[in-house]
Amino acid sequence: MKRNTVFSLATLITLSAFDVVQCALPRVDFDRMGKVGLFGDFTGLDWFNETSSLSLDPSSSSLLSRSSDGSLSRVGSTNSGGSIYGGCALKDVFYVAGQFSSFGGSPAQNIVSYTPSSGKISALGSGEPNGVIRSVYCDVNNNRVWVGGEFSSPSSLVAVWNPSSSSWSAPPFGGLSANNNGRVLSISSNSSGSSLLFVGSFVTSFQGDAINGMNNPNVPFSSGASPFSSSLVPVPLENVEVDPAPSSSNPDFRDIRNILCPTGVDGPGQSWFALDGTTAVITVRTFSSLSAAGLRLGNTFLDGRGTTAFTLTTIPDNTVQTLTYIDPSTGKNQTCTDNCPLLMDPSVPYQDFLFQESRAITGFQLKLSQWRGAGPGLHILQLLSSGAFASAVDAQNTKSCYAPVASNSTFTGTWNPQRANTNIAGTIQTVLVSEFPVGTPQANGPTFTWMPYVSASGQYDINLLVPGCDEFQDCDLRTSVDVTVFPGGGQEPWVTTVSQRNRQDSVTNIYSGVVVPSSPSFVATITMAPAKNLEGSGSNGRYRIVADRVQLTLRSPNINGTSPNGSGGTGSKTGFGFLEWPLSVTSVPSTSPGILPNTTQTPLDVAGFDLYNAFSGSTNLLSSGTFINSVVQHPSGTVFLAGRFSLTSGTASGASNIVAFGGGALHVLSNNGLNGNISALLLVGSRLYVGGHFTDTTTSSTNGALSGVAVYDVVHDQWTALGGGVDGTVSGLGYTDGHVQVVGNFTRVWNARGDTEGLHVPGLASWAVEAGGWTSSGGYLVGSLDVIVNGTHNKNTRDVQYIAGHITSSLRYGANGFVLLATGQNGGFPGVTTLNVTLNPVGSTSSSLSRRSATAAQKRSFIPSVTLKHLFKRQQSPTPIQTLPQSGNSPTIYAGAFWTNSSSRQQMVILGGNFSLPALGGASGLAAYNVETGVLSALPGSTVIGVVRALLVHGDTLYIGGQFTIQGSDLNGFAIYDLANGRWAYDGLLPLMTSTGTVVVTSLSLSETRPDTLIVAGSFENAGSFPCKAICALNVNSKQWTTLGSGLGGGQVTTVVPAGDNQVSLVVSGAFSLPDSSPANVALFSFGNNTWTRLGKDGDLPGPVTAVEVNAGNSSSIFAAGKSTEGTKSYLSFWNGLNWTLLQSDFGSDTNISQLTMVPVFDAHKSNGPIQNDRMLLLSGSLSSSSFGDASSVLFDGQSFVPYIVSTSASGSPGAVSGLIHSFTSFSFARRHFLAVGIVILISIAIAAGVVFLLVLLGILWTLFSRKEQQIKTVDQDQDDDSLHQRPSSLLAHVNAATRTTILGATSPFSQYNPEKEEEATGQRSGHDNTDVFGPDASNYVRAETPSDAIGSSGEIGQPAYARYSFEATGEGELALTAGMELEVLDYSDKDWWLVRDPRTNQEGVVPAAYLY
Repeated sequence: MKRNTVFSLATLITLSAFDVVQCALPRVDFDRMGKVGLFGDFTGLDWFNETSSLSLDPSSSSLLSRSSDGSLSRVGSTNSGGSIYGGCALKDVFYVAGQFSSFGGSPAQNIVSYTPSSGKISALGSGEPNGVIRSVYCDVNNNRVWVGGEFSSPSSLVAVWNPSSSSWSAPPFGGLSANNNGRVLSISSNSSGSSLLFVGSFVTSFQGDAINGMNNPNVPFSSGASPFSSSLVPVPLENVEVDPAPSSSNPDFRDIRNILCPTGVDGPGQSWFALDGTTAVITVRTFSSLSAAGLRLGNTFLDGRGTTAFTLTTIPDNTVQTLTYIDPSTGKNQTCTDNCPLLMDPSVPYQDFLFQESRAITGFQLKLSQWRGAGPGLHILQLLSSGAFASAVDAQNTKSCYAPVASNSTFTGTWNPQRANTNIAGTIQTVLVSEFPVGTPQANGPTFTWMPYVSASGQYDINLLVPGCDEFQDCDLRTSVDVTVFPGGGQEPWVTTVSQRNRQDSVTNIYSGVVVPSSPSFVATITMAPAKNLEGSGSNGRYRIVADRVQLTLRSPNINGTSPNGSGGTGSKTGFGFLEWPLSVTSVPSTSPGILPNTTQTPLDVAGFDLYNAFSGSTNLLSSGTFINSVVQHPSGTVFLAGRFSLTSGTASGASNIVAFGGGALHVLSNNGLNGNISALLLVGSRLYVGGHFTDTTTSSTNGALSGVAVYDVVHDQWTALGGGVDGTVSGLGYTDGHVQVVGNFTRVWNARGDTEGLHVPGLASWAVEAGGWTSSGGYLVGSLDVIVNGTHNKNTRDVQYIAGHITSSLRYGANGFVLLATGQNGGFPGVTTLNVTLNPVGSTSSSLSRRSATAAQKRSFIPSVTLKHLFKRQQSPTPIQTLPQSGNSPTIYAGAFWTNSSSRQQMVILGGNFSLPALGGASGLAAYNVETGVLSALPGSTVIGVVRALLVHGDTLYIGGQFTIQGSDLNGFAIYDLANGRWAYDGLLPLMTSTGTVVVTSLSLSETRPDTLIVAGSFENAGSFPCKAICALNVNSKQWTTLGSGLGGGQVTTVVPAGDNQVSLVVSGAFSLPDSSPANVALFSFGNNTWTRLGKDGDLPGPVTAVEVNAGNSSSIFAAGKSTEGTKSYLSFWNGLNWTLLQSDFGSDTNISQLTMVPVFDAHKSNGPIQNDRMLLLSGSLSSSSFGDASSVLFDGQSFVPYIVSTSASGSPGAVSGLIHSFTSFSFARRHFLAVGIVILISIAIAAGVVFLLVLLGILWTLFSRKEQQIKTVDQDQDDDSLHQRPSSLLAHVNAATRTTILGATSPFSQYNPEKEEEATGQRSGHDNTDVFGPDASNYVRAETPSDAIGSSGEIGQPAYARYSFEATGEGELALTAGMELEVLDYSDKDWWLVRDPRTNQEGVVPAAYLY
């Protein structure tokens, strides 16, 4: 290969003043190296920035954002002594609140807003709450922020922030009482989001009658109507057929629809006239059956005309009805049949005419038989219902006259429309049906809710209409339902079980009593769900329920009766710790804080009444330490309340710390609840997750398995443990992407009760809901957390969560000793995949040898400590060098190697180090990580006893070095493993031995020039009885040991890196003596003449070398790092082929460099000294500097040191990176820039068109010239065609062929590309002359984006390539491929199929050319 230019000493001297750069991180192109792994001694990892290496003040409270992959980023911190208690997201702003006087260094009083897109933190104006804020709720629909806590201004305990006006205000109810230390601890919404639920320690009082009448004030008064009839809801007639005959010709009065629900006074566009002098008949057809109570008529008084008598006939029975009405002059009821009188008195705007009883009709005919003036006319025509109504089909729920809202319905689950036969000619009825599997828990079944508009309070019968199953032929499918009526006015809900297995249509009464509609919508609520005890067995494993209509029949407008459960008026009611507030209520009459009008009471407020009574009704509750801390509502309507309390009376007597409210009463959960305080509730489906400070149920039913966190099955009423729980207290719960996040004051989670290892997750853990186990939470922190909430939902911050608490340190990623790295997208941080498996440390054996890693791709190593004879001067006293101080609290991975499983074709990473796998039977030292599935597994066979420090994969054989033994063998520090068969393969292998100390192998490498010779290096003296000091060669076929040349004289080798053309040399580093006994730290061994050569003179390097890198295989460009002889300084030096130059830096004395590796970068930097502008040197280990603090990896461009990666151990102390590995055996540093494919195609078309035009023009000119000279010759027409058409066509074919190669990956048939010449021209290859996998060869159809780039190689034997996709070999002679698989191309003369060889198995076959690159 072409070597880099040798730098002069003068040039290098100019590099002595190195800079430390803390600007934007360089963009390392990891993807050019294949799969990339990083490993070491760390549990947290981050990219270096100004704050990543800084510790946080645990006396303050810090806010962190948590992305969808679990990575953490710092947002800001409070003042010392401050706390964060809550937060919420509103649009693209996150609000965070608590108790603090500053946030992010700026003054703020207990609450701030944070805008993620800009990073701006702002205080919320003036007038903010003057005390502690415990809870925050963001009302997205109304654009409001509600806060609760302990404050008195702007209102007591509750306040509202309006972002639009940037102002604070009191809530509509004026606040809650702060007497006796009252406080609001949580604000959340009900299951539908229509109301807010407040919990804490406070007392509420609802004043007035227990049942307060509600009447819609929009209904106009008339003396021609009774309180009863004015309470009836008119049936909407706008969408039915209304046929008046005959109508007036006057356009202002001919539209009959003007009078169905007039919006103005009697006049044009608001009234209807019949044709002058003619009896009129108005026919109304609804084409559906409805329950009607009568008719409302209002006369017109314009121009002295109006109707004086009428007759009403109902449809379909065609019966003239006898009507009852009030005579306004006497106030007495009257009846009529034919020619019923209609008053011409303007003081009576309308009269109500009622049937003798409610009737089911489909229409009516109104005959206006007598009139005054020119003819009959009307101002109001309305059909009165029997009370109120709502249909399951929303299209039938149109808005009634005077109603603020239409009746409506909602549902959960899947409901489908189905036609019902009414047995009435010309009518149809549509219903909704829902099916669900037999065995579905009630809480998970479909539900349907009707919300009929109710004009006024009164005594009602509520009926449920159920179509017969014979008509639908689904009797076997049908089952029973539970129907819950919420009558309002503080009354308890009423539940009725209704069978839907009726064969004929049925009307079932589900409630009789007082109904008080809610204000201001004036609606009631009826909910239907599968019955708790289902009737029937279903059909084909499924049940069906049907939703049709609910009908409210008014019996009396008097609300002084009793409800069906016997409850009546009792005056004011007092509640404790709970309040529901409908968001639709925006104002109420002014009252004192905590005093609310009965008109705002909801069915759920009964829970607060029951709690107050269960605590014996004492206001001392506020000072007793009893409180409700959290609340959540299940879709079924059941409300769960949790905190610190014990109920001694009522329906839930005996309940501790958690209770349910449903069906109008409190209920005890199984085993009476939990034995400690509860801080947080989270509902996921029918699973209620509970966090707090408890260990078991109240009755100790789980034997202490519920440690701080548990899950309650809502359907089956039972408690279940989450593994073994946590070792502390849980304060908050969150949910995202199938995982429950748990935060609090703990350090470990346990996989099962009795587990002694667990998972180290300080303050933040994640539970996989479906898998049922603890997993990595993604980020890393040390400290305790108080809060976790979901964040904003714009495109840049989707799925973000926020966590807050008292944190000592945090890093972006929680990583247990190993991560996979990928090139960052769109200029962002590199992608990181963490190891989601618990690795535990094991007791490390005593050793002075340093950490080291090796792979077939890297062939370089690192050492944790070195003990050796002082070989520089006298070679007498031992000199320990501690390059990577080992943390006793975290496992350490020292080595890694990529391997593609030949059977599954999946890529694996073999990891080695000092760790154990408790989840895998306690295996230690070795593990296999599946890159595609993320699964970590132990290698079958005997366990390694000790520490693995070096790994190398060759084919399906794994070579292992370190400081270990294997049970059942005499091997020491070196072994061989058959990966394909999952067994040890050390038969016939002589063990390494030493007369003093312990055998340690720190380096394993292979050279291309000796592919069957494994280089084993470290600290040893013999292989069996064969003398072999510090470095030895093993024939991988015969397993026989040999020396390299005359061998070394002794000492220790730390790193071996192949170098030179075809890797004909080895660069060996450490602290050793050469065959002539002269000391050396770096030497060159030549395979050509079997000789050793020391690089430099004695004393050129300050001390033993711990890491070395050969720049692109150039033996005249070598970097070496190590420690000075006395161990006080770390150094980095450069060999230019002639001498060593010390590259100075400000690294601290405790810096230890474990690995050097050259990495490609996206953006070229200024070429500085020994490093080209397309790469940088990555220094890994444990590095410190006065300029940037601590770092685990630093990039060096030849002039400046750029801190790149920081890490930390489990204890919070700085971690260390042992090394980096990659899957590609070679890669190019040079980055080529190509035009986009579309542009290339356009250029190709333009060139082809231009050539065609030029040839045609030349042909025309030639013809004209020939004629002018009269030298035209007779030419065959075919030849002329060829000259004018074939040549351009052929040229176009050539251009198209090249373009097609670009797009499809086919090889051009006229390729002249020579990879060797390209290699020589660029001089940028790494290691040896393997083709650049990103170069513009014909097979790389993604990168080769111009026709010239697509011209491929002419078919040299053994051309390296890689599989872009997996390919299944189904035809004869084909070879199966796995994505990323390394191959040798033997023949690519065919444009579609290439002949390749698998170098691992030597199998050959053809594969699609487009699948390779």
